[in-house]
Amino acid sequence: MGRALRADAERSVRAILEAAERVLAADPSASMEQVAEAAGVARTTVHRRFASRQALIEALAESAVRQLGQAIEDARPDTAPPLVALHRVTANVLRIKGAWSYALGRPADEGGAAAAGWDQVGARCVELLGRARDEGLLDPAADLEWVRRVYYALIGEALHGDERPDPDPDTLATLVVDTLLHGAGRRPGAV
Repeated sequence: MGRALRADAERSVRAILEAAERVLAADPSASMEQVAEAAGVARTTVHRRFASRQALIEALAESAVRQLGQAIEDARPDTAPPLVALHRVTANVLRIKGAWSYALGRPADEGGAAAAGWDQVGARCVELLGRARDEGLLDPAADLEWVRRVYYALIGEALHGDERPDPDPDTLATLVVDTLLHGAGRRPGAV
C-alpha cells in the first residue's frame, strides 16, 4: 500500500481493518469473507486491497503499531515532565492495546513494518524511562531495558488481569505507574 488512496478507498480500508480486528479477536481462524461481511463490503473489495489473508493480518498489525506509536507521541514524552508523560503514555497505550488486542497481541513478522514499529516503540519507551531516571523517579543504577520489560508486563496485566467490564485507562495507568515506580513494598513513612 505504497501510494496514497482516495478518501473513499481509505475509508474502505479502515473499515476492513477495524472489522478484521473485531472478527479475528473473536475467531483467529476467521476467513476473509467473514471480515468482508463484518466490514459491510464485498468480498472482492477485501481481496482487491489485500492479496491474501496474511497480507490483511500484516496490514492490520502495521496499522495498529502505527496507532500505538502515535498514541505515545500524543503524550509528549520528550517535553512533558517525565511523571506526567509516563502516565499519559501508559493511559494512551492501554486504550490502543485494548482496542487492537488481536493485532498487537501477535508476534510481528520479522523484517516487516510492524516489527520496525515495535522497535521504535521500545526505543521511545527506554528514552522516556531514561528521562524518568534522570529526574530521580527511578534508581540511578536501574537497568532501563529490564524496567521496560517490567513496565510492559504491568501493562499486560492491567489489560488482561482486570475483570471489570470497562476498566478506565487512566485509573489503570495510575496503578501501573505507581507499581512501576514504588513496587508493592511499604513506602518510607507510611503507617
